[in-house]
Amino acid sequence: MEKVNVIHHMNEFRNILSYATNIGFLFGAGTSCAFGLPNIMTLTSECKNRLSMLEQTLFGKIENSIENLEGKKAISIEDVLNYIRQIRDITQGRTDYAFDGITGKQAAELDKKICEAVFNVIREKEELADISEIRRFIAWFDSANRGFVKEIYTTNYDMLLEMALEANYTPYFDGFTGSYEPFFSPESIETFSAEEDFTGRWIRLWKIHGSLNWMKKNGTSTSAERIVRIGKIDTPRNELMIYPSKEKYNLSRKEPFIAYFDRMKRYLQRGELVFICSGYSFSDQHINDIIFNAMRQNKRLYVMVFCFSDDQLNEMSSYATAHRNLCVMSPQKIIANGIEKEWEYDDSTDADAGYRLYWNQAKEEFILGDFRKLIEFLIENSGRKSMIEEIVNAK
Repeated sequence: MEKVNVIHHMNEFRNILSYATNIGFLFGAGTSCAFGLPNIMTLTSECKNRLSMLEQTLFGKIENSIENLEGKKAISIEDVLNYIRQIRDITQGRTDYAFDGITGKQAAELDKKICEAVFNVIREKEELADISEIRRFIAWFDSANRGFVKEIYTTNYDMLLEMALEANYTPYFDGFTGSYEPFFSPESIETFSAEEDFTGRWIRLWKIHGSLNWMKKNGTSTSAERIVRIGKIDTPRNELMIYPSKEKYNLSRKEPFIAYFDRMKRYLQRGELVFICSGYSFSDQHINDIIFNAMRQNKRLYVMVFCFSDDQLNEMSSYATAHRNLCVMSPQKIIANGIEKEWEYDDSTDADAGYRLYWNQAKEEFILGDFRKLIEFLIENSGRKSMIEEIVNAK
């Protein structure tokens, strides 16, 4: 396989960061895992252990059914919730209707208990997480004095980004307005702020799969059902609006999801943009379609994907080689300009004193698939490191 010198490529990356007129981000589960939150399989086992014995029995029954039907061995909480919600739909949550030996009422109650367990596991991990590195990233992004709206899209429903933004006193907007029970305002995200508008400098945070502090407020005789955003909470009062299941695809046709996806489409097609993906596995076809369609339609869009493992790059190989404005990087390989190559480190013609920021010489691998390393690289090459440290340490 053809090789590429990692020094030459990273010099190009530095140039891209220096001259880019617009930079945006998409964060997936890997970015939260970097700060101690569980991956999907760990979350599955921890949530199952928090259920009652009867609930664990039902959980195990569903796992067996999924294994028999689909042949899957590694069954996640997403798979279980998918199955439970299909039973809920078929039985309409009734006691006198059942499917696969599980009544509609049992499915509805188990769904609620699993979501509560998800909330509690993630909330406890958040409290233990050290967000200082995320705060440094926020300070780097916020201090980039360029004339573009700074946008972060995330599939994560934890609150680490909000915690870091507020710890830095960094203004941000997520599409919700109000103070008592903030409600989603789709009109507020349909347009892009003018440069003279001071809110144009606020970071936009779009949580495209929901959030731990989104709740469904049931309709009454005087108001319709809606989603509201609560502040910091210790116990969910209503049904959680987080979607670790296929239900997120159905709900992507409803507010606030339709507005977020529409915003993402328009954002990626708007003009020159460097869109950096970290911790995202490209396992969500709905999001993938938006990104790949945008790359076909907007030739000034350049997407950079940082992978924690080579397996992710291998899975992306078929479509990464079809898009010249897509660059995928993993520990041992890179796909750029539609060609897959292997990394090599060769400083015989072009030395780089800062290679340790992106290359582990002992393991001979590229390390920016680790979100922490990516943050360090961005800050060290920004020319604003001292100012960033002052921002973080002063607050």
